[in-house]
Amino acid sequence: MATTDDSDTPDEKNVHGEPLQPCGTDPETGFARDGYCRTHPQDRGCHEICAVVTEEFLTQSRQQGNDLITPRPEYGFPGLEPGDRWCLCVSRWAETVDAGKAPPVVLAATNESALSTVELETLEQHAYDADN
Repeated sequence: MATTDDSDTPDEKNVHGEPLQPCGTDPETGFARDGYCRTHPQDRGCHEICAVVTEEFLTQSRQQGNDLITPRPEYGFPGLEPGDRWCLCVSRWAETVDAGKAPPVVLAATNESALSTVELETLEQHAYDADN
């Protein structure tokens, strides 16, 4: 039985209303591990913000009980290092903004659905400034 054919959803847009760009393929990110921060009906966490994770973010996340550093091969999770691009839960990312530890966001790869929780201005204030 096939899961969901996420590759057939090219109509998903980023926060600027343009076609959603890939977030990361090394490691492979996204709920469907296809490199995109797509919406998915089974994704309760809404992994729709593409962030470039930092040491500060990874440490804070681990302290909050969400260890993104330790590899978990049984879940296909390689563990993250600073500089990796990863699709984050919208609500978790918003918490890091409040804590002053938000990692930078790749706007072209952040799903427009994140705007239902986070304002575009807030995302732009945390935009990753390197060429994406």
